[in-house]
Amino acid sequence: MGVEPIPAWPGRLIETGDTRIHVRTTPEGPPETAVYVHGLAGSARDWTDLMGELAGEARGIAVDLPGAGHSPEPADGDYSVAAHARAVVRLVESLADGPVHLFGNSMGGAVSVRVAATRPDLVRSLTLVSPALPDLLPRYGPARIAMSATPRLGELAVRWLAALPPERRVQATLGMCYGDAARVHPERLREAIEEVRRRDGLPHARAAMVGCARAIVREYFRLGPDNLWRQAGRVIAPTLVVYGLRDRLVHARMAHRAGRVFRDVRLVTLPHAGHVAQMEYPELVARESRRLMAYARTPLRRTA
Repeated sequence: MGVEPIPAWPGRLIETGDTRIHVRTTPEGPPETAVYVHGLAGSARDWTDLMGELAGEARGIAVDLPGAGHSPEPADGDYSVAAHARAVVRLVESLADGPVHLFGNSMGGAVSVRVAATRPDLVRSLTLVSPALPDLLPRYGPARIAMSATPRLGELAVRWLAALPPERRVQATLGMCYGDAARVHPERLREAIEEVRRRDGLPHARAAMVGCARAIVREYFRLGPDNLWRQAGRVIAPTLVVYGLRDRLVHARMAHRAGRVFRDVRLVTLPHAGHVAQMEYPELVARESRRLMAYARTPLRRTA
């Protein structure tokens, strides 16, 4: 395990319209800004290492979505993808930095697609890591999410999980999300366990988990113009989509559909990565992200 990992970037609560939201930021300096959006049961900490890798390219701002991490629960109890997208839009608007390089993992990828499709003026480039876009072929991981989204059963499942020791819950999550959980540094493991203990003390933590799980399931069955794949087809920002071949939650076969749907896309598959490639292989994701950022700065690129 050798080198100690970098600590989490400093965080603060900010006001974005009528919403208070917690963000973690890298130091100012680069002229461009990158905004990072985590997945289900995640937080801004999920981007710590990638933000460090890209700190010389863009000032990084990782958001705790409403009810997640250190952000307070939404006043209206709305944990939908659309509500999260509105929160990200308000955050980007409040920065007044012009369009940003937008990053999203898993559920955060779905949120980021909706932002890029509905507010193209705010997004300079889009990087998606195992985005939770609709895939109705059954898999073990999505089946667990569907179970936790079921009325009454979802609350019971979350209550049962909460009764397990934090160490056991973290190990199960890492086993599901990493291609190889042995790659997790002991310090990152300690941080994750501490975060679970902290979240256990928050009265809204269970509602946030169930609400977000239900939101993902709703998106998988959504029809019409707001279907996430149809919105992906409207994204004009140059896009990078990263899939892990050991992902137990989002199958890498979705790369084929992403390649057909996104207008201006580069696809990358990492053979040993799981669901959180930005945490497992931040240096590889950063390398591809730098290529995308450089491409986004060039005037001669495809826009249709």
